Amino acid sequence: MQVTLQIIPIHAFKDNYIWLIHNGSLAIVVDPGDAAPVMEALAALKLDLHTILVTHHHHDHIDGIPALLDAFAATKVYAPKLEKYTFKHTPVKEADVVQFEAFNLKLSVIDLPGHTLGHVAYYAEPLVPQNNEDNLANLLFCGDTLFGAGCGRLFEGTPAQMQASLSKLAALPPNTKVYCTHEYTLHNINFALTLEPNNQALIQRKADTLHLRNSQQASLPSTIDLELATNPFLRCNNQEIKSSIKLENASNLDVFSAVRELRNHY
Repeated sequence: MQVTLQIIPIHAFKDNYIWLIHNGSLAIVVDPGDAAPVMEALAALKLDLHTILVTHHHHDHIDGIPALLDAFAATKVYAPKLEKYTFKHTPVKEADVVQFEAFNLKLSVIDLPGHTLGHVAYYAEPLVPQNNEDNLANLLFCGDTLFGAGCGRLFEGTPAQMQASLSKLAALPPNTKVYCTHEYTLHNINFALTLEPNNQALIQRKADTLHLRNSQQASLPSTIDLELATNPFLRCNNQEIKSSIKLENASNLDVFSAVRELRNHY
């Protein structure tokens, strides 16, 4: 079965993205913190809401769900098993796999404690390989764990937990497309350049991101490959970063913790 998918960002609040995946008739949305823009997008594209994916419990990721369920009663919701939700949902945890034949996708759940203790990501691969260069594969919907050139704040977890979570994502195939839920990329790049000003990939990423943002386009998706080359939270063994924060002989975890603290105040 040939399936062509499209993924579009729905803008919400100041800088949130609600990702909408559709096959021309059915849609999946990720972290709908606001129902109104989702309803507008579904109506404009003439889509029925099939599934909602939740990465974590923060209000800007879930507050639109009750209204969406009122409008689309058959919609199924998947949310982290280690967190509590008032709406009807299917709890998921690492090693769970959810299959969507209508989208030719299988989603593997990854536990990512750090930003919240129950945070999960959804890693999507095709159920059936297709000979279609435009078809999307290797998709990561990672909520507030990995950002473009950054990572989420530690509201509930520890630096060690977040670093371990990021290591899981860093091990995914390099061509994996990274769909996070905030437009923080340019600010993160500017911070990263204070730590690693000679990183040519980072310098180029700033130019590319400025072009996108000046054109009113999202800086996302990123890729795992690009994050490995430019994201300081995945580069804690880099000597220039260590020298910049005067931790030349520190462990990667100590470097990560120091970089996260610096970013908190940048």
